[in-house]
Amino acid sequence: MRLALKTASYSAMHFVVAIAVTFAITRDWRAALAVGLIEPAVQTLAFLIHDRVWARLDGRA
Repeated sequence: MRLALKTASYSAMHFVVAIAVTFAITRDWRAALAVGLIEPAVQTLAFLIHDRVWARLDGRA
């Protein structure tokens, strides 16, 4: 449960940051929203996998 909450909060934060950074670079809200929706989803999945690998290495999972 803790991992799910941690992943969700990370995803929300990443969503906002991705949109803000993309908008700052492109000044295009459509591009910012497109990147902001896709990139954090992929990154969240990568984070979940990364965290589980480390948990296995630490013997926690």
